[in-house]
Amino acid sequence: MSKPVPTEIKLHKKTRILEVTFQDGARFELPCEYLRVFSPSAEVRGHGPETATLQVGKENVNIINIEPVGNYAVRLDFDDGHNSGFYSWDCLYELGRDQEANWAKYLADLEAAGHKRQEH
Repeated sequence: MSKPVPTEIKLHKKTRILEVTFQDGARFELPCEYLRVFSPSAEVRGHGPETATLQVGKENVNIINIEPVGNYAVRLDFDDGHNSGFYSWDCLYELGRDQEANWAKYLADLEAAGHKRQEH
């Protein structure tokens, strides 16, 4: 299988959705909150699952800038100051493909930690 390469990355600021379309026809609508809490940065993921930091209070976060990183990734700047994650094409594809399972686990982790998401 060839590496996923996006053909379009489009930010919908009002709805806080990053739309990513790939060469294979896959198209994902990734909420900014989802991208923020699943940032590939060491600040969020740590250096393994046991050192990951649960992100809370990110319901209204938005992306303020998308910066290309070579021909393999983008850096997303969030309005809460977070900007240290490089989202490779593989990472974006996996986040889109696994969004439902990732989100369900995140919600369960929040609940287990005693946090509640603020619905808008």
